Amino acid sequence: MHLIETHAHLDDPRFAKDLDAVIARAGQAGVTRIITIGTSLESSRAAITLAERYASVYAAVGIHPSYVEEEKSEFFSALCSIATHPKVVAIGEIGIDFFHLPSNATDEIVLKIWRENQAKAFYQQLELACDLGLNVIIHQRDVAGASAAWEETLRILKPYTGKLRAVFHCFGGTPAQAKEVIAMGHLISFTGIITFKNAPTVRETGAAVPLDRFMIETDAPYLAPVPHRGERAEPAHVCLVAEKIAEIRGLSLEEVAKVTTASAEEFFRIL
Repeated sequence: MHLIETHAHLDDPRFAKDLDAVIARAGQAGVTRIITIGTSLESSRAAITLAERYASVYAAVGIHPSYVEEEKSEFFSALCSIATHPKVVAIGEIGIDFFHLPSNATDEIVLKIWRENQAKAFYQQLELACDLGLNVIIHQRDVAGASAAWEETLRILKPYTGKLRAVFHCFGGTPAQAKEVIAMGHLISFTGIITFKNAPTVRETGAAVPLDRFMIETDAPYLAPVPHRGERAEPAHVCLVAEKIAEIRGLSLEEVAKVTTASAEEFFRIL
């Protein structure tokens, strides 16, 4: 059995002291490849360094929407330069985040500019992905009960239908939302949230979507699945995500592993 961990943050300081052991445990659990994700220029460069260091690790590079203000417009030329590295397999994570508001969020003009800057960075990185023939990893998050970020993400992404594919990472939406994404030719990805008692919608979606239209991830060191909830997540835990999906769908772990691994190999072009 082979699994691919499609979304981890191996450059996180929580892995600094024992990353060799973390990578080894992943391999022992059948996790043969790991995609480590950039969220800023610094972490994107770190992702590439880790991909150079470990044969089983690949990098995605990009500016997370929450880091757009910090990076300003200067990020783009630098990102273009590093994105051509041979172990870069996607642009991401990129997208729209209206959950983490700026400190002066009560000022409507500030909010307008903040939203516009996120959209501009999203567009720029989608264009870069098209230019390089890479797919993209989407981060999309709304304030609870709102849908503005979801709608904005789809609005910006829609013109790229047929030009690239996206995976909506850490998907927490409904089966109907998943269907909308899949109809555009994109994928979704499940994390350890699918094991949480308070996540029935995610499990409903995990049961409903076609088996070949999603991937699995941990988002390590975040969102450790049960029975490790509250601890540091690591790539080896992606097995627990696969096990829960197999349970929900009445399938064998081997079947879930086989199909999700094939989807990840195709999406990231790491055949």
